[in-house]
Amino acid sequence: MTVLINVFVGLHIIGIASLLGGFLTQMKAMGAGTARFTPAMLHGALTMLVTGVLLVGFREMSGGAPLNHVKIGIKLAILFVILALVYVKRDEESVDKALFGAVGGLTVANIFIAVLWH
Repeated sequence: MTVLINVFVGLHIIGIASLLGGFLTQMKAMGAGTARFTPAMLHGALTMLVTGVLLVGFREMSGGAPLNHVKIGIKLAILFVILALVYVKRDEESVDKALFGAVGGLTVANIFIAVLWH
């Protein structure tokens, strides 16, 4: 079970990298008002959702230390907001700076919640 959990943690990190990397590569375009949500950002967010849900299930099945369900719920809610924004605006030629910045900020917030909240 440990190997399976570690594989999905790796896939979860790849999803985060895809979402955040897509945001960071568009920073200059965001300043110019021409940033757009890339397919990599949508796929990264979806990867985070699927692997995150599976990781919670694996942890619950393994009977390890109890999970912080409030933390998981907040992270899931933030991810749903990110997914909704990216999915709805995915086909637009450019996205408003504030909206694009919100996705980046929410992504970073989700990372810090994961790392700092024990």
